[in-house]
Amino acid sequence: MLVQLFREVNDMLCSYTAKYTRLADGYMGQLIEWPEVVTEGSDLDECRIMLRDALREMVLAYRELGKEIPSNNALIEQLPVEIDLVSEPA
Repeated sequence: MLVQLFREVNDMLCSYTAKYTRLADGYMGQLIEWPEVVTEGSDLDECRIMLRDALREMVLAYRELGKEIPSNNALIEQLPVEIDLVSEPA
């Protein structure tokens, strides 16, 4: 019974990857795995709060519409590039 409860709790808990972009007047936050979840805030803390709220609202909307909630299966990696070595194609 304890194992079943653990599985149910894990099935309910999803983590998403947030990306924050600095704007002229604050920050924009967006979820990598669910790009429709996007918001802005005047500072990073406000943006985080707003993004969590936007995520909750989107989950509710998707449930009401019977749509599948995107899973948290994104692969995130850094791609380095030496900007000075990039040139126009011939």
